[in-house]
Amino acid sequence: MRLLLDTCAFIWLCSAPEQFSADAIKVLQGDVDVDLFLSDASILEIALKSSLGKLTLPNDPKTWIEEQLGIWNVKSLPITHEVIYISADLPKHHKDPFDRLIISTSKVNNLPIVTSDRFFESYGCEVIW
Repeated sequence: MRLLLDTCAFIWLCSAPEQFSADAIKVLQGDVDVDLFLSDASILEIALKSSLGKLTLPNDPKTWIEEQLGIWNVKSLPITHEVIYISADLPKHHKDPFDRLIISTSKVNNLPIVTSDRFFESYGCEVIW
């Protein structure tokens, strides 16, 4: 199974796994092999929030993110032109540019999203939570 982690899901995986729902834990720790992915939009969001003082990390963002990607064997997915164009064409249910990029990354790569944000479903995304 291949899954895309929302920004909060990645942070929780790395530092607060108790935040996951029972269903999300069941999928993440289930019997099926799981390949985890993170959009570069999430990496940008974490780095920007850290630099603005809105997110406290134990190390600088580059060090922390790269370490956590390796520890959890999470592969990053680029913000491609296709992802950008799809993001711009999404209905205006939500204006957060990072979420819109994550949603379009999900669509381009045909990946369910691990997220507690149920509004992602209004974009036709499969949500695991």
